[in-house]
Amino acid sequence: MRRLLPLLIAIALPVWAQQDRPADLKPLPAIPPPPPEMSSWDQALEPQVTIKKTDREEHEEYRVNGQLYMIKVTPAGGPTYYLIDQQGNGTFTRVETLTPNLRPPMWVIYRF
Repeated sequence: MRRLLPLLIAIALPVWAQQDRPADLKPLPAIPPPPPEMSSWDQALEPQVTIKKTDREEHEEYRVNGQLYMIKVTPAGGPTYYLIDQQGNGTFTRVETLTPNLRPPMWVIYRF
């Protein structure tokens, strides 16, 4: 009898759930299809990176559509810096980091 009880519950439960269903049910609206996969990603937007190494430093040149817009320079004995063409006219400006110049707010809390 103990083995039969779970079987009877498994059969009776769906029948019992069908009896509590309202009579005026309507189907759900159609769900729009998911967006297309990113496989159609435009490869022209991906930067092409060219690495040039010498004994003194390493240059990583970044290009989009064949136009050079940034050079990452890693000297052998110094910190990394970047040369960035900010206007797109071929004039490169040296930048120490790619993060913007953040200045945290500083308030005077107490003076002696």
